[in-house]
Amino acid sequence: MNYLETYESLYHKSPDGEVFCPYRISPLGAHIDHQYGKIHGLAIDKGIHIAYSAKKNGVIELCSLNFPKRAQFHIRSIEQEKVGDWADHLRGATLMLSEKYTLSVGMSAVIEGELPIGGLSSSAAVIIAFLVALCRVNHIQLEPMELILMAKAAENKYVGVNCGKLDQSCEVLCRENRLLYLDTRDDQYRLIDTNPAMKPYKIGIFFSGLERSLKNSKYNLRQDECKAAAYALMSYAGMDYDTFANTRLRDVPLEVFEAYKDRLPESFRKRAEHYYSEFQRVEEGTTAWEDGDIGRYGELVFESGWSSIHNYECGCDELIRLYEILRETDGVYGARFSGAGFKGCCMALIDPEKAERIERTVTDAYLRAFPGLSGKYEAHVCESADGVKLV
Repeated sequence: MNYLETYESLYHKSPDGEVFCPYRISPLGAHIDHQYGKIHGLAIDKGIHIAYSAKKNGVIELCSLNFPKRAQFHIRSIEQEKVGDWADHLRGATLMLSEKYTLSVGMSAVIEGELPIGGLSSSAAVIIAFLVALCRVNHIQLEPMELILMAKAAENKYVGVNCGKLDQSCEVLCRENRLLYLDTRDDQYRLIDTNPAMKPYKIGIFFSGLERSLKNSKYNLRQDECKAAAYALMSYAGMDYDTFANTRLRDVPLEVFEAYKDRLPESFRKRAEHYYSEFQRVEEGTTAWEDGDIGRYGELVFESGWSSIHNYECGCDELIRLYEILRETDGVYGARFSGAGFKGCCMALIDPEKAERIERTVTDAYLRAFPGLSGKYEAHVCESADGVKLV
């Protein structure tokens, strides 16, 4: 049964409403949003569905078709410490919302994610969809940036993942067939129309068969390494600096990095090298997209993937091999890890006319390399889509 059928089976009625929040890809701008860099984003036509109804007693009752066990809590008595289950993201979201608005109504909800977990920001998507539904039953209207920051706060302050705002921004602000160009330092953004002269594209999603959790990855460590690089560079250059927590590589001019990079520990230098090169790729990619040059744009995406492997040092054997296969496959404009890059999936911009052949070629090559992942590996071809919406 899908989420709607499950809801009707559990509650013997139709839900009051539905919310859909898409997953996202970020072709360029990987790993630099937490350093206040610039990013590109596209939402895809797969994501999180929630069917919900109001509960006047303030109880939130949740069922996920992707995780075992149901969850239940009251809007005014949320555990201050994580419980350790899949619903922690939504407890955090409720807590963040309740700190700013008075909540009086709970809800019953059934949640379904359409694709495997890992690399498409399903955690941000489920928080955003949940917040939209909870706001709806409590007659609260959030502005887009307020929704983005509240969803981010749920992950940062409650779940304990120090994510930037890339994921949430894509899943709220994106529009079909338009590229999101966002400066995460000041939240200025624009949606770039696809040039009519651009060759058509679709979005390929290739799951390695290995799911990931940011809570157990080196995601937070990579952020600390970037901050440490920024802190050291500012000290070497005699720049004024704030606390470690408030320091970002965006605060450090490229010229300072070039002048002092050889004094950094190798790991810090590599993280900074990725930041500065990725920042430049976003700018070059913006021009390529505006010009309708998907060939050049795809080259930049491949370069971004290489830097993630060699400078940011994320990925695993399976994911790296998947990236290499995509790079060798005809009809793939560009590909890279999607998301944090610790297991999960690769995304690719592909020629629609070659989509079936690409899927067969990549699948055959990957499963020859890792036959034990047969039945876990998946490939999907998607379209770009709008951000979160009530259905």
